Amino acid sequence: MTATTSEHRSFEADVSRLLHMMVHSVYSDRDVFLRELISNAADACEKLRYEAIAHPDLLREEPKLAITLSADAEAGKLVIADNGIGMSRDEMIEALGTIARSGTRSFMDRVAAAEGKEGAQLIGQFGVGFYSAFMVAGEVQVVSRRAGSSEAWAWESDGKGEFTIAPVALEEAPARGTRVTLHLLDDAKTYAERWTLERIVKEQSGHVPVPIALTEKPGAEATTLADGAALWTKPKSQISKDEYADFYRSVAGQYDDPAATIHFRAEGLHEYTALTFVPGARPFDLFDADRKGRIKLYVKRVFITDEAELMPRYLRFVRGILDTADMPLNVSREMIQDSPLLAAIKKGVTNRVLTDLTKLAEQDAEAFAKIWENFGAVIKEGLYEDYERRAQLLGLARFRTTASGEGLRSLKDYVGALKENQTAIYYIAGDDALRIATSPQLEGFRARGIEVLLLSDHVDSFWASAAPDFEGKPFKSVTQGAADLARIALLDGASLRSSDTRDEIVSLLASMKEILADQVADVRTSDRLTDSAVCLVASDNGPDRQFERLLSAAGRIDSAAKPILEVNPHHAMVATLATVREADLRADVAHLLLDTARVLDGERPTNARGFAERLSRVVARSLGKT
Repeated sequence: MTATTSEHRSFEADVSRLLHMMVHSVYSDRDVFLRELISNAADACEKLRYEAIAHPDLLREEPKLAITLSADAEAGKLVIADNGIGMSRDEMIEALGTIARSGTRSFMDRVAAAEGKEGAQLIGQFGVGFYSAFMVAGEVQVVSRRAGSSEAWAWESDGKGEFTIAPVALEEAPARGTRVTLHLLDDAKTYAERWTLERIVKEQSGHVPVPIALTEKPGAEATTLADGAALWTKPKSQISKDEYADFYRSVAGQYDDPAATIHFRAEGLHEYTALTFVPGARPFDLFDADRKGRIKLYVKRVFITDEAELMPRYLRFVRGILDTADMPLNVSREMIQDSPLLAAIKKGVTNRVLTDLTKLAEQDAEAFAKIWENFGAVIKEGLYEDYERRAQLLGLARFRTTASGEGLRSLKDYVGALKENQTAIYYIAGDDALRIATSPQLEGFRARGIEVLLLSDHVDSFWASAAPDFEGKPFKSVTQGAADLARIALLDGASLRSSDTRDEIVSLLASMKEILADQVADVRTSDRLTDSAVCLVASDNGPDRQFERLLSAAGRIDSAAKPILEVNPHHAMVATLATVREADLRADVAHLLLDTARVLDGERPTNARGFAERLSRVVARSLGKT
């Protein structure tokens, strides 16, 4: 490298943040750096294998792809080299100077927000690609030559905000591929020792589809650490649980254990092998709007792309590979998404994943409950998007209900516990689980022992309005329309308080409807209230209360429809109000009751100042200070 041709650059802002976190944190497991660098090297080899389909000359001089680790314990140096595709100058700047991975910003925000050990575990759990090298190295050098190119480039950095890139003589560069040299920190020099490298490769990278070899000194004979055999081609009976877990971590870029492993070979009209995993923890970018699936597509063990949509979006958390021999090797990545063959394979893999999850739910409820806690909110997107599989997804879904406590219930459990004369599956939706569980709209249902689904995910309002029924029972929001509870008997010991002011109640409701005419569509008695005085519900037609809020917030409707104010005629305060004849006092209390209903519904009073003034007048009057 010559000083006159070297170019100094600053890292992208996000890279600088990430490197700063590494330098100033204590990491729970720094071994992750080697897995990340080996994964990058394996990807480079797979990319070359793909490009060589159209350009065989790229592989002619050195047809065997390999990854080589060279360790020098005395010098505290570790080299990770591959003979893959390599990088040009521009590719090197893009790959090593910027972060383009979807969701990285949100990941770093999480790391920054987590202090001490928790932040360390986040980085150790998810890995951070090439930049993980600075967890163990004070200086990193990268020399690369792109396959078929007559130029080679070197990249250097100490991870403190800048990097240098410059051309190098071809004799100082690999014939093809990339060489990463780590000058290890004093407390990381064990990573240049043979036993450490053997352990990490065996635990984390033993199943990458490229052979891995180790040399301890220049010119010494290399020792094979991994043979590059594709794990998915082996019979399941020959693969251990630990081997599956190691492969999952390698292909998924995560550091947890898989919650479920689905490995099968399909034969018949279409032949392919799929090895997929349900993660044991939520990926940090699970809810990123731009996030795509993470299933790698292979054709005859040749990596084609990791951008093919091989799963519906509601299964985007599934990781793994799919290998088929039915597709031509020279298929263009642009044509993949329009391939009828791939559409058929996607359908088959999706059905198998859902079938296996259904079996797991039946055979190991505890294991499935953990999966649902992590990914249920995403799977429920399919209830809205995937009409063809809606019945299957409804059977798979699990819910917290007014009868489940801290556990989860299936719809099959719910239907099996229907009360006599109950004809619907009742639910209440909202964005606060605790608030909806204590909503006044539930009181009449509890008094009759009717179970209600507690839906607190944003997608719940969408699918609940789109799903017509489950086993012939329609879904009905408890915040919409008339409750129609009179035909269902109260539980033993439950009773509704009587009132001797029926005529007065009728007069009161008519008066309140007139007073609140510009804010509510109707004021009526309620059979869903037992303890609270009032609640708000939506009309029979149109969306329920929560769905209406979401549509309004998204700009899909101009404004929310006027709600219906339901009044508990048996409540002592309502009975007392019915005897009040002063128009001003009745108006104040009517408005206060409406605002109370809004607060119970998770909203604010429409006019905070007016609410405070009315409350002051009513309190002063009750204290005899009118």
